[in-house]
Amino acid sequence: MTKLEELKNIYPGALAWQFGDSPELADELVQLVLSGSKTATCSSIASFQHEHERGEAPCVGSYNIILNGTGEPMCVIRTLRMQIIRFNQVTSELASKEGEGDLSLEYWNEGHKRYFEREGTYSEEMELVFEEFELTEIL
Repeated sequence: MTKLEELKNIYPGALAWQFGDSPELADELVQLVLSGSKTATCSSIASFQHEHERGEAPCVGSYNIILNGTGEPMCVIRTLRMQIIRFNQVTSELASKEGEGDLSLEYWNEGHKRYFEREGTYSEEMELVFEEFELTEIL
């Protein structure tokens, strides 16, 4: 039995996924979770709806097994809160919860604009699903 299979037995219904859109970004962001500085993430509403249709979207109370860039389980998080917010309405407080860079809204805006441009969904008015979580277990 693989580590991932063991974890899915411990956390029935848990989703397993990586942050970001590259192995390097997945590694960087999971390290922020492990250090305790990243307690939130967001996705475009389009991406979230696609995941939901496939039965792979988190919900409040759900457990998530976070993988590194090579697909190795690194930690388990639990979703505490979710909200829909427009890109241009993200506050400094919310941006800092993502734990990236200097924790500023400016850094968040620049990095997330590039990310959503790569995804093909970016606009100032786009809706995001903003998820806050707690670190449950470090593996």
